[in-house]
Amino acid sequence: MVALAAMPLAGCGLQPLYAGGGSGVVARDIGAVAVSPIGGKAGYLVRNAVIDRLGAAGQSTARWRLDVRLDEKLTGMIVQPDNSVSRERSVMRARYQLVDLSSGAILLDTTADADAGIDVVSSEYAVIAAEQTAQENLAKDVANQIVIRVATRLRQLEAAGHRP
Repeated sequence: MVALAAMPLAGCGLQPLYAGGGSGVVARDIGAVAVSPIGGKAGYLVRNAVIDRLGAAGQSTARWRLDVRLDEKLTGMIVQPDNSVSRERSVMRARYQLVDLSSGAILLDTTADADAGIDVVSSEYAVIAAEQTAQENLAKDVANQIVIRVATRLRQLEAAGHRP
């Protein structure tokens, strides 16, 4: 029964991104990505989340470099008649490039973004805590998008035979 269900996938050419598990091409290559420092608190959060997902902490033989630039905005969405804000929108956008260290070629140049709504309540502490939580969650979302796109690009390069 399972074999019958898997047959349509084999015909369409789909393969799991992390085929081969920890010894697969993507798992091996993703660990060779060095992440450049990213400025600010949000940059710290995004960089650490990317490194955690790449498994690249302590990697000594980097073949690629990931450069990330962040842009964050916190804007009032709902303004009350007394000009107070009752809801904010937090947006995090990352423009990133995957650079081949041997040639300097840019292998991937794209963006990732995420947003969250924040209720503004009478407690200033609660609002600050909500903004910080939103920033942490947005950093994780952006990091996930980055790692998925980088892994996909490395898989495409491997399939095309473009190895450094």
